[in-house]
Amino acid sequence: MSFPDPIAVFRTEAAELLEQIETGLLDLNHDLANKDQVDAVFRGLHTLKGSGAMFGFEALAAFTHHCESAFDQVRKGVVPATHDLVSAVLNATDHMRALIEVPAGDHDAASEHLLSTLRLAVEQAGNPDAGTPVKPAAEPRMTHYRLHFSLPRNAMANGTNPLPLLDELRELGECTVEVHKSCIPALDDLSAGDLYLSWTVNLKTAQPRSAIDDVFIFVMDEMELSLEIVDARNEQADEASPVAEAAPTEAKSNNASGTPVRAESTAVTKAAPQQQDAKQAKSSENVRVPAERLDELMDRVGELVIAQSRLSQLAGSSGDLQLRAVSEDVERLSGELRDTMMVLRMVPVAQLFGRFRRLVHDLAIETGKAIELITEGETTEVDKSVVERLADPLVHLVRNSCDHGLETPEERRAAGKDPVGRIFLSARQAAGEVIITIKDDGRGINRERVRAKAEASGIIAPNAVLADQELLQLIFQPGFSTAQQVTNLSGRGVGMDVVKRTIDALRGSIDVTSHNGTGSEISLAIPLTLAIIDGLLVRVGAGRYVIPLSAVEECLELSPEEDMRSRGRSFISLRDSLVPFIRLRDLFNTNTTPDPFQKVVVISTGSERVGLVVDQIIGDHQTVIKSMSKLHHDVATFSGATILGDGGVALILDVGHLVAAGQHQEAQLRAAG
Repeated sequence: MSFPDPIAVFRTEAAELLEQIETGLLDLNHDLANKDQVDAVFRGLHTLKGSGAMFGFEALAAFTHHCESAFDQVRKGVVPATHDLVSAVLNATDHMRALIEVPAGDHDAASEHLLSTLRLAVEQAGNPDAGTPVKPAAEPRMTHYRLHFSLPRNAMANGTNPLPLLDELRELGECTVEVHKSCIPALDDLSAGDLYLSWTVNLKTAQPRSAIDDVFIFVMDEMELSLEIVDARNEQADEASPVAEAAPTEAKSNNASGTPVRAESTAVTKAAPQQQDAKQAKSSENVRVPAERLDELMDRVGELVIAQSRLSQLAGSSGDLQLRAVSEDVERLSGELRDTMMVLRMVPVAQLFGRFRRLVHDLAIETGKAIELITEGETTEVDKSVVERLADPLVHLVRNSCDHGLETPEERRAAGKDPVGRIFLSARQAAGEVIITIKDDGRGINRERVRAKAEASGIIAPNAVLADQELLQLIFQPGFSTAQQVTNLSGRGVGMDVVKRTIDALRGSIDVTSHNGTGSEISLAIPLTLAIIDGLLVRVGAGRYVIPLSAVEECLELSPEEDMRSRGRSFISLRDSLVPFIRLRDLFNTNTTPDPFQKVVVISTGSERVGLVVDQIIGDHQTVIKSMSKLHHDVATFSGATILGDGGVALILDVGHLVAAGQHQEAQLRAAG
């Protein structure tokens, strides 16, 4: 049995910690008086420092210590939180990532520059007006603690080093350490990987008791710890400790000296029952699984679905009732396994949206604009592979909105707008797709400038007649940019091209709307998953095709009389409304005779309904999506292929591109007529 690399596990957990720290800093930047966010950032920095030292990332621990100290001063009220201080620590988190990824690199210059910026921010926060005398701090009240602790026997093997724990205790105040060796066995019984020592620590500190608890935050559940207050005269009464199970009580004795005697002695071997239950519940809620294993499992489930389809076909053509019963059981179980697997792969878009808060914060500083990011629908779930591939397109769209879309505060005031520009990022599900919308309340797209640039670049002919949507789609052409000068953010004409190519590769679509003076909106329609879907298997001529079941609304019969009446207009009457339809036989040029009673599959493509005329509806089909070959990469009508139970191949229809192709063909027929 192979065990995960401890360093790899640390890097994963450190990435999550840095994300939490970054989120806390961004929240704090909106509300500098929020003590909860200050505490959350401090705890995150403290945890990262401690775990970094534990796993040998000494440079990370030393650098993070300075950021932790800065927020410790904010937490104690010595200095207030400021925007400059938050920005300094935000920049420091990027450096922490570099220290984690390349711990042996040359980071001294960058570390010193960031720390000098941090020190300056702390000094300015503590003394914003040099002419105002700083009020001297009150003399700290000291408390004398005596701790005795021992770690589990296998602590060293699990990556816990007691020396950093002792170093952290020394940083809290005056500290003396006594080591106990009585548990060390004879040499023959000694194991080099086991820990046999325990320690007694006398600590005089002005820090609250919670600071001692923070030192042992990683090993609290498994260690043995006893803590007593030797002299409690200066103990702050309102400080509560998760280590102790009872509040301190002060006992006095009428001894000869008249001094207070020991006030408290509490031994704890584990966390309080409620805390331990909560931690156990939390640890049992989630299991960290590498993404590669999920992909491998998805491939196995896909092969199982294909094998189940073959078994169902064999059972259907056999008279063996037992074989049919087994086939039905396998079909049910494979369907449940597929549904479970799909749920495992679905992740909320919140983890995708979260990274744009930092991006917008940095862009606001770089452009000198006041920008607010508003997100909606963060609980919408999408296949993890889709989320990963959407990251780059959304980065380009958000950057474009910040740079091109939003005006400067002065321009917005002159236009009668709020000086703070807003970008809205939302997600929702609709008909088997996820719709992600990026909207801003800026100046909108200048259509005259887009047309002029397109004509100058030779993309369109001069004075060409274009629909509004066709004109707006020109911004996605390779090398197209309306920026008058190249900046660090835009102007090279590559960002929107990346968006278009990525969305096309995902078999998605892009819709653009814009209004002068009020802003622009770009909607991305993306399939929920790229793995397995429920499909409707149909036949057109001799070929078989799969229509995604999530897009199907209903199925109708098209009699020969209705077929003849609809020639030339391609509409059917459906409950007092006209629904356009596309004859797939004509679109695919099958050159076959239509069946006597054709079928119309009514599908929904966003806001409109369209009928697809097919020869036969075979039935529902669990469809494992296989990628098309490179030779067929440009065939937009199909989103992939699947293997049927008889070993044949059926193409999967891309309903969005299919409808667009049908409308284009209809327009050509009308022009020819």
